[in-house]
Amino acid sequence: MKKTLFLGYGNRDRQDDGVAWHILVQLAEKYNYINMVFEDDIDISVGDTSFFFTLQLYPELSDEIIKYERVIFVDAHTGSIQEDIHMEILDSSYLSSPMTHHMTPNTLLQITKTIHNLLPEAILVSVRGYEFGFIQNLSSQTQSLTENAVNKIYQVAMSQ
Repeated sequence: MKKTLFLGYGNRDRQDDGVAWHILVQLAEKYNYINMVFEDDIDISVGDTSFFFTLQLYPELSDEIIKYERVIFVDAHTGSIQEDIHMEILDSSYLSSPMTHHMTPNTLLQITKTIHNLLPEAILVSVRGYEFGFIQNLSSQTQSLTENAVNKIYQVAMSQ
């Protein structure tokens, strides 16, 4: 298996926007990080597998992602993508965002390529969010998607 970073991002306090946190916890269990207590932060590494959750992507993450052969980004989407669970291979390119505080994974990859002249394989997994209230629990619709998303991500990570 390639040295892999599972990089989830979103706001755990905004219901389905925090789906990546829930997915990373379930993935960690698949990798036998059983009975670990996760509060808000997830930042664990053992061997060639690491899990990291953050509120948003930021340029300094380029210093971290160059340590890996593959980065699997996990995030929520609001329905602008047709599939409930969308998976795509990413390239490095600047993508502007209507939100000035939001950096796309493609832009982070472009920064990484520019600064370090390195580029890990990158995959984005985006899971449909339905409700974005001020609670940490997922909506029932998004919760029903997490197990399938975890299994898809795990299969991709174990391949190649």
